[in-house]
Amino acid sequence: MEDEELIQTAYIEMYNGMIRKDRFILEKVLDENFILIHMTGMRQTRESFIRSILTGTLNYYSARHDKIKVEISGNTASMIGQSVVDAAVFGGVRSTWCLALQMDVHRVNESWKLMGARASTW
Repeated sequence: MEDEELIQTAYIEMYNGMIRKDRFILEKVLDENFILIHMTGMRQTRESFIRSILTGTLNYYSARHDKIKVEISGNTASMIGQSVVDAAVFGGVRSTWCLALQMDVHRVNESWKLMGARASTW
């Protein structure tokens, strides 16, 4: 698999882990120093993000990935994923969101890890 495909797969697997509430998948694709910046500006570490998913603070039901753009420069990459996500978060009502995640990615041995994400709508 080419590097671009590996990065796209890591992004899709992150969503699969979010939907399944699967710690193993999330820890596999998210770097231990991963930081998520929500649309509100709230920052979450990898552990806080995973814990929020597992406890139901963040509930993801499905995701359709419309566009995943990757730019690679050596052992780092930037990626923008545009996905239509069915979710209920922070006690809000279940809704469909057009979410864009700007992600920083880096190579670790033969795989790529998601380092950070900034969420917005599109």
